Amino acid sequence: MRVISTKLRESARGQDCSLRIPGICNFNPETTVLAHLPCGQKGVGMKSPDQMAVFSCSHCHTFIDSQRFSELTAKHILQALAETQMHWIQKGLMIIKGSKV
Repeated sequence: MRVISTKLRESARGQDCSLRIPGICNFNPETTVLAHLPCGQKGVGMKSPDQMAVFSCSHCHTFIDSQRFSELTAKHILQALAETQMHWIQKGLMIIKGSKV
């Protein structure tokens, strides 16, 4: 199943970059978009599902779309994904059945 959500995509507007790649990040919330992570569920002309995306400034977004993405550590990626998903949970955009927030 592919999750496509306008609300998740729009939720990135004005947010801080959750990747904060050292030496790359511009730390400018005005450039933040929802950047889809390469997670094995994307292909030519197809993005990964919206829940597999992070808040990313324009510079970090360009970096993860480049071939240099492999230079990022799993720690950076998982931290950004956790921050982004926690934001969605707190805002009610992502609901985990049975959880208490």
